[in-house]
Amino acid sequence: MAKPTIVLVHGAFADAASWAPVTRELLDRGYDVRVPPVYNRSLGEDAASIKAFVETIDGDVVLAGHSYGGAVITVAGEAANVVALVYVSGYVLEVGESLGQLQGGFPDSELAANLVYTPYPVPGSDEPGTDVSVAIAAFPEVFAAGVDLARTQVLAVSQRPLSAAAFSEPATFAAWKTKPAWGIVSSEDHTINPEVERFGYTRAGLRGIVELPAPHLAMQSHPMEVADLIETAVSEVTAS
Repeated sequence: MAKPTIVLVHGAFADAASWAPVTRELLDRGYDVRVPPVYNRSLGEDAASIKAFVETIDGDVVLAGHSYGGAVITVAGEAANVVALVYVSGYVLEVGESLGQLQGGFPDSELAANLVYTPYPVPGSDEPGTDVSVAIAAFPEVFAAGVDLARTQVLAVSQRPLSAAAFSEPATFAAWKTKPAWGIVSSEDHTINPEVERFGYTRAGLRGIVELPAPHLAMQSHPMEVADLIETAVSEVTAS
C-alpha cells in the first residue's frame, strides 16, 4: 500500500515554519509532506480551508495538528481521504464544543495573562474584529520555553495572530469519532494546561498517547519524538 501524504497543520501564534524541524525529519525519512497555511480567522473557515487543501491530494492523508491546529484537524478530518489524526499539544473538541468551553473547565495557563488584543478591519462590517497574540516579551517563556532563545525571539516577532472569534466557535464535526488518532501531551506546556490535552485525548479514546517533557512547541524541542509518533500513525493505518 502506498504511503499516505502527511499534512502538518500549525496553530495560533505560529505559521508553517513552526513545524520546520519535523518537516525536515519526515522528508529525510522519505515521506511526502505538505504544510499549508492556516489563516486563523475562525474555526469553520480554517477547517474548510484545510479540508479543501487535503481534498486536492491524490491518495490517503494523515493530518497532524498542533495546538489550535488540533481543533482545525478535528473538523477538517471529515475529508474522505483522511485516514488518521495526530494531535501535538492539541485541542480535541467534541461536536458543539468551542475552544473556550474546553479550556474553561481547567485552570488557566500562563498564556491567559500574556495575551494582546488588537483590532483589525472586517470587510463589509463597521465593527472591527479582534486579533489575539502573545506579548512579545513573554513569548519565549510562555509559548516556547525550552527552545533556543534566539529562535524564539524570531518566532515572537513573526507570530500569526488568532481571531478572538475562533475561541467561541463550536466544532461542527469530530473526525476522531470515525478516524484513528494519536496524541502528544506536552507536560511542560505553559500555553495550554496539559490537563486540557490529557482530557481531550482520553475522552476521544486516542489509540496512543505519548507524554513528552516538552514545552508547547514540542515540534521544535522534540522533533524526533513527534516525527516518530506521526510515523507510528502512518505505519498502523498502512498495515491495516
